[in-house]
Amino acid sequence: MHELQKIHHVLRCRKESYAAALIDCDGTQLNTGELRAAVSAAGDLLHENGVVAGDRVLLVGENCAAFIAAALACSKVNAWIVPVNARMSSAEISRIAAHAKPRLKVFTHAFSEAAAAHSEREPVREVSLNGAGRLLLSTADPAATAPGDDVIQAGQVAALMYTTGTTGDPKGVMLTHANLLYASWASTQIRAMHDNDHVYGVLPYTHIFAFVSAFLAALRAGAKIELVPRFEPGAFFTALAGGVSLVPAVPAMYAKLLEYAERVGITSPDAPRLRYMSAGGAPLDPDWKLRVERFFGLCLHNGYGMTESSAGICATRVGDEREDISAGPPMPDQDVRIVATPGQSQVRDGVGEIVVKGPNVMLGYYKNAEETARMIDSDGYLHTGDLGRLDDDGYLHVVGRCKELIIRSGFNVYPPEVETAINAHPDVVHAAVIGQREADGNEKVLAFVERAPLANIDEAALQRFIEDQLAPYKRPARIVVTDSLPLSTAGKVLKYRLLDVFGAQLDHV
Repeated sequence: MHELQKIHHVLRCRKESYAAALIDCDGTQLNTGELRAAVSAAGDLLHENGVVAGDRVLLVGENCAAFIAAALACSKVNAWIVPVNARMSSAEISRIAAHAKPRLKVFTHAFSEAAAAHSEREPVREVSLNGAGRLLLSTADPAATAPGDDVIQAGQVAALMYTTGTTGDPKGVMLTHANLLYASWASTQIRAMHDNDHVYGVLPYTHIFAFVSAFLAALRAGAKIELVPRFEPGAFFTALAGGVSLVPAVPAMYAKLLEYAERVGITSPDAPRLRYMSAGGAPLDPDWKLRVERFFGLCLHNGYGMTESSAGICATRVGDEREDISAGPPMPDQDVRIVATPGQSQVRDGVGEIVVKGPNVMLGYYKNAEETARMIDSDGYLHTGDLGRLDDDGYLHVVGRCKELIIRSGFNVYPPEVETAINAHPDVVHAAVIGQREADGNEKVLAFVERAPLANIDEAALQRFIEDQLAPYKRPARIVVTDSLPLSTAGKVLKYRLLDVFGAQLDHV
């Protein structure tokens, strides 16, 4: 871990071999030497277009070899990569660009119609990457300047990753090369990754979970990466039959897989080399974990982290399988503690705010020292804003978010507990629970449910289903049943949008 200084140095860990390092979206295979050549070519292009150390490079795209080459090329020239999912709206991307002020914008248009559409809003030129696909480059912005030494030394930051959190307000998380190199190393360790692994790269690499575990860690371990720009259940099962051994995904993807398998009559997957599956990026429901494990015959590993912690904080390990939905013990070299939540003097019933200190903690928020100081205390602990407890084995159990905690009639209601009860219904794909403040200061519990295709479930049936599972104060005042919930590009339910999207249905009784 310690001999590497920049994230593009992960390629040094790979053996010189003719075996595929990447399988691109069109089936083109690149070995390690060809990938290195593509990274060098992309680095030369960035340099020729005026990119210098400390510049931001906005990379708008979806998973493909050109994305990987461009990302590692930013490291090679000491620029900061600003990865942005092409499925974001133009308004969202414009807000990020206005804050990051990139020197250059890069679009992976060849395998992303969305990226191509975004590129049409400004002058671009197409360039080739020595067999690793093509990119569109914008005209360099002469007004973009490198951060001053009072902000950060040029070259220390590797990635500026924007997160919406729970409010929808984007913040730029500065992650250093040291952060990401540590995180990629830790990911290889907990997954026991090796050079014979075949990783299914369907999680968007613009998200920290995939950037670390399905991109940097896979390259570092010498594994082969199959690049997939969009999730499609049929293609997933085909890839399993073709030799995929390691699958990192979000819980919503597994729900879609089981729904698809039932619909088309797959009772036992053809997956001769599959050895590891994990869920991250969103809370894991225990009923869905059990369903997935029964179907695939493997443990569904769980983990917990956030962009500000370079992804992983805790994770279950290979060889340490558990039946519960614990997020596992802390990653190596991390100190995870439970402290009193804001406004409380002590931890109650073992539940408090999760804080972490270690080589994974971000440098801070770009151009936002005040918010950085609020998140990272004087002792270096990152305050996650999440509620959790540590059991007797030191395993973390995440129970909700501080801001999402619902107080109903003086009782604490943790949304994941209510979501778990609803998700146990066979016609539910997933549920999202929030609180809504009432005129008297109390909060009522609201649930929003995505039903399975062709299911005929309604609010009354769900209320009857959970009646024996939840205390009266935990039961939702209303359950809105819909065909789909608003999701982020990483597969998380956007809870802050639920009232805007479904407000009219709540008003209708």
